[in-house]
Amino acid sequence: MSGVSRPAAPAPAGPPGAGDTRTGGGSVRRPPALRLLARPEVGVFLGALAVLVFFLAAAPSVRQGSSMATVLYQSSTIGIMALPVALLMIGGEFDLSAGVAVITSALTASMLSYQLTTNVWTGVIVALAVSLGIGAFNGWMLVKTGLPSFLVTLGTFLTLQGVNLAVTKLITGNVATDDVSDMDGFGQAKAVFASSFDVGGVQVKITVVWWLVLAALATWVLLRTKYGNWVFAVGGNKDSARAVGVPVAFTKITLFMLVGLGAWFVGMHQLFSFNTVQSGEGVGNELIYIAAAVIGGCLLTGGHGSAVGPVFGAFMFGMVNQGIVYAGWNPDWFKAFLGVMLLGAVLINLWVRRTATRR
Repeated sequence: MSGVSRPAAPAPAGPPGAGDTRTGGGSVRRPPALRLLARPEVGVFLGALAVLVFFLAAAPSVRQGSSMATVLYQSSTIGIMALPVALLMIGGEFDLSAGVAVITSALTASMLSYQLTTNVWTGVIVALAVSLGIGAFNGWMLVKTGLPSFLVTLGTFLTLQGVNLAVTKLITGNVATDDVSDMDGFGQAKAVFASSFDVGGVQVKITVVWWLVLAALATWVLLRTKYGNWVFAVGGNKDSARAVGVPVAFTKITLFMLVGLGAWFVGMHQLFSFNTVQSGEGVGNELIYIAAAVIGGCLLTGGHGSAVGPVFGAFMFGMVNQGIVYAGWNPDWFKAFLGVMLLGAVLINLWVRRTATRR
């Protein structure tokens, strides 16, 4: 098992990185500088800092509080989904249906509430069950068939994409859902999923708070719980993990369900932010979530990564997305910038790990 010493027991107490080989911490005999260098989030932190400094210099308007609040908001909508996607990647799998699953969740909540003329919380709860069910189906298919997660989730992606559009047209006669802003419970749901609060005269979205809270929770789960050990174990070598008693099937399925949970939350945010949902949206966002996790130090091969790294990876996406606008550049360059950033981050992370291992 790559980098996992005791998969069936909680992680040892102590400072992160000291003796914690699951995230590249290495041996406690290694110098502190090398232990820090080997952590998966160090490279992306330095990259995010460099991108921030660059746009602070290139686009003076970024220095305003309202601009940074917008950057953090953009980052949070990516980061909330990047967290469960990162956990899934550490567990050795990835999910191509994550982007359209967000829209499926929002469409379910919106159309169910509107067509039944019921409280929007009814739709929210049903959408949660649907999202968790999609994740459980992906995990179950993976475990039962042994097919690669690429094929399983590609099938789910295509299915959901077609269902989203066809069902929305069938029920509403349009490609978008009806406005739910005047329905019972809308104000309460908006307060939970899409409200704002004032900090020094700057409006900050509630998703930023949820993003940071979920990142802290995911970090605790990975480094301080038995389940976190299971995630690293099945990602490193599932056969060896199964041999020492790790419930591989349970771990894989629940990781996919966590992606479904993230899709539900982001879907509810989109619904209660804009009051309506376009059924064709979400395509391509799964690649952004995966890229944020990869930039954050998670390996496509599994068994290595953290929950902190994707936070900085999502921040880089949000910073570039808004920084290009504030700098007055052609936004058509956004995807090209992201591609270069992704390749650069992967090469830097590879160099950091090889350097730390060699020394």
